[in-house]
Amino acid sequence: MKMKLRLPIVMVLVMVLALALTAGAMAQNTKFPAYVSGIQVANLQNEPATVTLAAYNPDGTKNGSDIVDTIPGNGSKTYFPLGNVSDGFSGSVIISSDKNVAAISNILSSDFHAGASYVGRSAGANEVQLPLLNKDNSGFTTWFSEQNASTDEATVNVTYSDGTTAAERTIQPGAAAVYYQNAETHTSPVFAGTVSSDKPIVAAAIQESSDIIFSYTGFTGGATDPVFPLINANNANYQTGLQIQNAGAQATDVTVSYTPSTAGTACTETQTIAPGASATYALAAFANGGNSNCAPGATFIGSAAVTGNSTSQPLVGIGNQLLAGINGEAYGSFDPAGATSVVVMPLIMDRNSGYFTGFNL
Repeated sequence: MKMKLRLPIVMVLVMVLALALTAGAMAQNTKFPAYVSGIQVANLQNEPATVTLAAYNPDGTKNGSDIVDTIPGNGSKTYFPLGNVSDGFSGSVIISSDKNVAAISNILSSDFHAGASYVGRSAGANEVQLPLLNKDNSGFTTWFSEQNASTDEATVNVTYSDGTTAAERTIQPGAAAVYYQNAETHTSPVFAGTVSSDKPIVAAAIQESSDIIFSYTGFTGGATDPVFPLINANNANYQTGLQIQNAGAQATDVTVSYTPSTAGTACTETQTIAPGASATYALAAFANGGNSNCAPGATFIGSAAVTGNSTSQPLVGIGNQLLAGINGEAYGSFDPAGATSVVVMPLIMDRNSGYFTGFNL
């Protein structure tokens, strides 16, 4: 996930499902009957920022009144719950500001049993990659939402790597459409998605079981050598799975190099990835060796980087950190060419009702 830190507008996709009527309709295709969202906005400049949060229904009409607020220089604010929307709201939000801002959205089950987070996009693209989608994959399924980031009506198509497609949809400016993999026909439990549109779009994907929610932002461009700052294997029962998608037009042999920080031994893993498809890394490598020279069953704590890409295709990927039955988190790969000397983190916590934050550099 490539996050630009110096742009004036951040678009954030938000889903808030609260009313029984809305929740009941969704529960057929999701693991939880209802959801709630919060947004954290960080002001990246040392002057106060005036921000506006505008909510949109799926048909493109406004929902409720805009939130207009001031965020101190270099400060951040949390909007939870979203007080400007109607009960049962399920839609999208656009954040605008007179200063440079960044934002994340937290999506939680309405009983706060599970939650996840994704990063807002500052702009859309005509093609978006979703490296990891599921249907009945060991209890996990996915759903994702596409938001029209333009001022004109968008025509959107979705192609999946298992050879299936989703019906063409029309999305109004600012609005979003949701796709439920449980309601679709798929030939594989694990697959990738490519969304194409005649107007710029952004996306957020939700992966969930009955206990855990992961979330990630759809990718609007790839890198030939993406990096992953945190890899866990056999670490107090934490495991990392990497899902790397080939966003190019040719098959490519992709080698991932694992570098230890506090535990483990350096090793590599190589797989061939077809155009539009994705492959799973790290899980098998550290469990039984897989297509790697990694030590099966050994504890590993470190990072990973793509060091081989035989046909130089653009790649995107996500890292899932899982403690089975307890919790999980997801993050997006980074393009090394987009690295900066300053990194902004909109939400940091310590002993906050049992929540705390850790981060890897």
